[in-house]
Amino acid sequence: MVEQYPGNDRASLLADVAEMYYLEEKGQAEIARAVGVTRSMVSRMLKEAREKGIVEVRVNRPLRSEYDLELALTECFPLLGTYIVSSQRVSPENNLTYLGSAGALVLKRYLKPGIVLGISWGTSVSAAVDALQVEKSIPLKIVQLVGALGARNAEYDGHALVTRLAEKLGGEGYHLNAPFLCPNPETAAALLETQGIRESIDLGRSAEVALLGIGSTAPLYSSAYLAGYLPIDELQEIIQTGAVGDVAGVNFDIHGGYVCADFCKRLVTISNDDLTAIPVRIGIAGGQGKVTPILGALRGGFINFLVTDGDTARQVLELAAHN
Repeated sequence: MVEQYPGNDRASLLADVAEMYYLEEKGQAEIARAVGVTRSMVSRMLKEAREKGIVEVRVNRPLRSEYDLELALTECFPLLGTYIVSSQRVSPENNLTYLGSAGALVLKRYLKPGIVLGISWGTSVSAAVDALQVEKSIPLKIVQLVGALGARNAEYDGHALVTRLAEKLGGEGYHLNAPFLCPNPETAAALLETQGIRESIDLGRSAEVALLGIGSTAPLYSSAYLAGYLPIDELQEIIQTGAVGDVAGVNFDIHGGYVCADFCKRLVTISNDDLTAIPVRIGIAGGQGKVTPILGALRGGFINFLVTDGDTARQVLELAAHN
């Protein structure tokens, strides 16, 4: 009865009503009798529970891929494979979730005991880590390929992603305990010579698989800039070199050429040559701001397995045909 909920314990009442309706599958009339309210009040309570976040509705739509686009991309670029998530009936707000689910499915194909898995950072990589589910532990090594971005980006920073993935897989995590961007090349060089950091960098060189985000240099889409990690004047200097994007901090132009060598001397990250030597390089990205970076990453071989959505894939192919 309503009287059993003293004071302002409205949330508990709403939670009980929601559990009876959604979990115990009781009808609204039955709930009304149990709680001591009218049926119309039960309906309003269920609506209030959703509005207050007590009830969260989640639809697990099955992933659909677009085979024609996958075939077109593999014919256009030297790829091991692609997973192009169908954009049909997928809102931009939910796109990242579906990209993460697709990325997790692709990654799972390559997870084997004893391998070394490298991981960068970013929201798409984080979504893939969140979506990954395994039936049993997989003893492997997970190494951070890119230095830390700072406390403001904790959820999708490489350090946190390595920890979360190691917990999910039952593997062993190796962190790169250094900042991604140093004030000068001398500081970066000194850090790269310290034993702990050198060991992680060396382990990254032996990775068989890498899970990678694809970054943009456009101010509207640059995660490092929007997070306040990279000043606008430095971002503009990078853009002036012709850089359109990066993978693991390695910058490239629209033709896939390695650029921005001076800036990259200040980074604590895997090198260009070591990155492209990793046999399986899974790149996850989607959306308007990632079209040009994806094209550059594909042309430069920074990734060799692309996970994106149908709308983005079509734009990448169109851009490739005209540039």
